[in-house]
Amino acid sequence: MSRSSGREDEVRRMLDGPHPQVPADLARRAAERGARLLRRRRFARRLMLLVAFAAVVAFMVWVVAAHPWQLPPSETTPPLDGW
Repeated sequence: MSRSSGREDEVRRMLDGPHPQVPADLARRAAERGARLLRRRRFARRLMLLVAFAAVVAFMVWVVAAHPWQLPPSETTPPLDGW
């Protein structure tokens, strides 16, 4: 007898036995929990979008104020030849 057929027999015995009673409000509780999870996910998604938008705005303000594409002014003056 292989191991898988033993498991099959065990599952068949479990399914043939008496079934436990399901609480009457199980569907309502499951629906409430699902709605709560959806609200949490929606809130987290909106919060992430808000943080991303704030980061983009902060980056744009920095770019406009700092002009990172321009070279900084030189610290020393070039040598003067021919005076």
